[in-house]
Amino acid sequence: MSVGILILILLGLAVLGYFVGRQRALSQAANDSRKLHSLPSYYGQYLALFTVVPALLLLAAWLFVQPMLIESRVSGMIPDSAIPEGGARSLVMSDVRRIADGLDALMEQGGLGEDDLARMRADFTNVRSRLADVGVALGSNVPVEVFDAAKTYRSQQKNGSLLMTIAVLGLALAAGGWAFSRIRPDLRARNNSETFVKALLIGSSMVAILTTVGIVASLLLETFNFFKLYPAKDFFFSTVWNPQFRGGSDLGILPLLWGTFYVSFVALLVAVPIGLMIAIYLSEYAGRTVRNLAKPAIEVLAGIPTIVYGLFALITVGPFLRDWLAQPLGLGTSSSSVLTAGLVMGIMLIPFVSSLSDDIINAVPQAMRDGSYGLGATQSETIRQVILPAALPGVVGAILLAASRAIGETMIVVLGAGAAAKLGLNPFDAMTTVTVKIVSQLTGDTEFASPETLVAFALGLTLFVFTLGLNVLALYIVRKYREQYE
Repeated sequence: MSVGILILILLGLAVLGYFVGRQRALSQAANDSRKLHSLPSYYGQYLALFTVVPALLLLAAWLFVQPMLIESRVSGMIPDSAIPEGGARSLVMSDVRRIADGLDALMEQGGLGEDDLARMRADFTNVRSRLADVGVALGSNVPVEVFDAAKTYRSQQKNGSLLMTIAVLGLALAAGGWAFSRIRPDLRARNNSETFVKALLIGSSMVAILTTVGIVASLLLETFNFFKLYPAKDFFFSTVWNPQFRGGSDLGILPLLWGTFYVSFVALLVAVPIGLMIAIYLSEYAGRTVRNLAKPAIEVLAGIPTIVYGLFALITVGPFLRDWLAQPLGLGTSSSSVLTAGLVMGIMLIPFVSSLSDDIINAVPQAMRDGSYGLGATQSETIRQVILPAALPGVVGAILLAASRAIGETMIVVLGAGAAAKLGLNPFDAMTTVTVKIVSQLTGDTEFASPETLVAFALGLTLFVFTLGLNVLALYIVRKYREQYE
């Protein structure tokens, strides 16, 4: 049974439990001539929560643990002789997973039976061509042991899914039956339901915290492994980025940081003035009709995928800047440049700055405006001397949040700025950023054992520290602003 169907069944049991619990409480109150402690809906909510929530938690834990257990068990079945020279066991396991998925597709589409599957081997029948028909291309050197491991992987996944279904549904019925047996008129159903919901809310908030802790822990672990293979001094202070997967690489981060901050600086030069002027106009000058039309239209820019912005930079903005500015001024001949990526990224960031600044300006108390007008100031003088100083901490927070968004951008830089890691001041030169190199270092079949691959985690941790610092600073400034003016 698929996970989606299982979740639908659990939701159906929850709905059924709600009505059954509600009716159970009403019938017991009528039979015993006793008053219910809580509203009938709370008894239904109590039964529904105890039916579905423990089962969903078990389902989530099962889905997290099962793949690791199966992969660990199947990986131990593959002998060292089946691993290509210079290859890695993790890459062989990726072939195992692809073959297992292909066998599932053959079972569904090709009319393949379990007996046929048990007789299959990778070195006879037409298994390769049949797997190719369902989109799984195999080389001619796939060992028999790998194919057998794929069949075992598929079998254990199937058995694990069956056990998961039985365990989840069994827990839902058992917990629901236990909760049903406890429903009585004097049961504090409202208190129990609210405590349960409060625990769910606390658990949901902990997910975000634990996710952050997990991200930082994984980055720290792999970064520590990287610095065991590559000197930290060369990484942080070298001005050369030249990875060579054959060894002898130069992995200095300074050119990447320079490109990151250069592109982000150009983007903020575009986004901050335009976004701030839009916010001032919408909050202070525009009428209600214009505001209701203009603000959603501007915010549409935030919903455009970044790959579309990247294509716009590659096809339109880059060639335009090259033909009309770079080449006539003798500053460059490439359509990929810092200015190309910065301009397009700045356009993308405009709604971030304008929307946040608009909300912050509107939060300035009207009494401050009225007091300024009462002293004889004009509207423009009020904006310059009263509203903007009052809103400045919040606006700075909005700018810092936009800066952290710019630092983490990838697709626009890939298509608009190029991939050259170098130091320079010419905005018409191609440069690259930290995020682009993280993607390039992890692209392809690579083993997490060489500094050329592990450097991606060191780059990610460095970028995480910078963006986290910007976000913390922005939140601090916004919080200080709120305490002062609300």
